Amino acid sequence: MGTAQSKVQEPQRKERLSANQEFHNQFRAFSSSRTFGPLLLSSTQCEQDAPPLPPLDGSSSEPPPPPPEETSIAEAARSASAFGNPGPYEMVAQESKRLITLDTYDGFRCDISKQLSPYMVAIHNFWLGTNMMQDGRKSTYAFVTQVADESGLLMARVDPGRGSVDGRVHRAILGGLAMGKLQLGLSTEGQQDQALAEIDFGGETWTANLKYGSMGGGIAFGCNYFQTVTPRLAMGGEGMFLGANKSLMSNYTLRYTLPAKTGEEDLPSSILPEASTAISTPPAGSSTFWASYNSMAGQASLSYKRVVTPDRVTLGAGLDFSPMSLESQVLLGAEFKLTRSKLNFCVDGSGHIQSTLETKLGMVQGAPTLCFSADVDHMKDEMRFGYGLNFEG
Repeated sequence: MGTAQSKVQEPQRKERLSANQEFHNQFRAFSSSRTFGPLLLSSTQCEQDAPPLPPLDGSSSEPPPPPPEETSIAEAARSASAFGNPGPYEMVAQESKRLITLDTYDGFRCDISKQLSPYMVAIHNFWLGTNMMQDGRKSTYAFVTQVADESGLLMARVDPGRGSVDGRVHRAILGGLAMGKLQLGLSTEGQQDQALAEIDFGGETWTANLKYGSMGGGIAFGCNYFQTVTPRLAMGGEGMFLGANKSLMSNYTLRYTLPAKTGEEDLPSSILPEASTAISTPPAGSSTFWASYNSMAGQASLSYKRVVTPDRVTLGAGLDFSPMSLESQVLLGAEFKLTRSKLNFCVDGSGHIQSTLETKLGMVQGAPTLCFSADVDHMKDEMRFGYGLNFEG
């Protein structure tokens, strides 16, 4: 009986094995078919970089705008200041003649200045053993006092030997839009007394001046104007009427400035002075030309200044000539500044030589200054030498 049952169950077991084998075969065929192609591709795509998550604060995911360029402010400042104020018209002639016309003297000069307060200073001036006084005196003494603040200037000079008093008053008026000036010159003789009132005003690119007073025994009035035309060019003119001789004076001036190399641009930074390496670029030099014409005197003048090394070496040249008579004079000058001294030298076409030397006698603040002056005219066979001391307290 057991044998009969096993014979009945054997076909059923074989049928189940064959069914299982067929199921496994169908599963392998299904697994190797193209049905899983998109799934495999999608699994490959998931290995790429995931998109960025949205910000937690809910703000926009766009990147912030780039910061503004730092040079925009500097460029705006340069464009705004390209046409600068040309300065007072009276200073143009002094700037062009400073290198080629020196203040030389003979004998002994001594200036003693004392700072009495932050706004007031007193100066004692002595000049001894000189032959340059027009009234024949061999010595002179003058007392000068000055009071200055942000709004103006008061200055007085007393010369007891000549019996004269000179005074200046500068004061800001119209809320600082203009500067009022008053100049007085009084003496015991009274013949050369003068009084002159002026008003200076201007804008970003120009300056002007009006004056009225009494000079030489008659009224005097005039005006001048100086204008910046381009960042390098400035021009202006001045006119003045003198009632003493009923004459009209006028002159015209042109100034042109060019940048120039100092020679330090091509030097390696290792041998540049500390003052030049402390900044990104070395200070630039400049070349300045002046041309002026005085219609009353019929005199024309050309001047040139070359800043070879800023605060070190400056060269100058000048040519004065008359277009009518063709008479002319040429002048050359130079200025050399060292750590504690300054040397000025100039010579003209006739061999007239002038030089001055100033040197500090110490490194402390307010150290005395020793000055030497020499003036030699070979054509006239004249020589003048002098020295001086300046004390500041």
